[in-house]
Amino acid sequence: MRLIRYGEPGQEKPGILDTEGRVRDLSATLDDLGAASLGRDALERLKGVDVAGLPLVAEGTRLGPCVANVGNFVAVGLNYSDHAAETGAAIPAEPILFNKAPSCIIGPNDDVVIPRGSTKLDWEVELALVIGETCSYVSEEEALSYVAGACLCNDVSERAFQNERGGTWTKGKGCPTFGPLGPWLVTLDEIDDLQDLDMWLDVNGNRRQTGNTSTMIFNCAFLVHYISQFMILRPGDVITTGTPPGVGLGMKPQTFLKEGDRMSLGIKGLGTQEQTVRA
Repeated sequence: MRLIRYGEPGQEKPGILDTEGRVRDLSATLDDLGAASLGRDALERLKGVDVAGLPLVAEGTRLGPCVANVGNFVAVGLNYSDHAAETGAAIPAEPILFNKAPSCIIGPNDDVVIPRGSTKLDWEVELALVIGETCSYVSEEEALSYVAGACLCNDVSERAFQNERGGTWTKGKGCPTFGPLGPWLVTLDEIDDLQDLDMWLDVNGNRRQTGNTSTMIFNCAFLVHYISQFMILRPGDVITTGTPPGVGLGMKPQTFLKEGDRMSLGIKGLGTQEQTVRA
């Protein structure tokens, strides 16, 4: 299933993509696409819905973030070997974890706003996992059974805040609008292999990132297992799993986003996003 939230910010309703790629309204079945609707039993019930009989949503309706009321937004740094190399960083011995503020989450095509004092605004196409079941101390073998699905994320980053202001990376990762999610939450039964997904990102029509999840240092199952050793993951929590090479920080000379720039990005099977940078 490809699950969607649509409508104006703060008033989103749940939806589902039909076989022809059209958005259908699920609001008669679900209140929203959040914690209560992401567990195994809830998703199994959704499979029985007659999608073709649901009302169509008007074409062009805004898409919201594909999961509601995210409690914890965990991110993984330097998780692609080729991205670590371009930044001059050593391959981490264990996953680097930091948090993005849930308040940074926006729809897949909403504007990205330059925060006050920003000088080095950057892009990162990433695969994100959405937790479906409460998850604590899980094994790597069982880890993906706790995941409701996957989605596309742009881990928008302010590098001066992240790297030059001391403390943790969180400073440059959680500003408002720094977490576009969606367009779809794709259930894992629709994805052949999380570790073989092509991904890309363009800025103003120029290809910046080209990668594949096969070059992750720590794979998706290991990340869920690993993170669950340090915190309880709850339904609706999001883990964004790192980015391939091609970020502005790694370019020579370094290149960062400015007002009016347009980012386009996608992951095979998970849809595409487009954001315009605004002051």
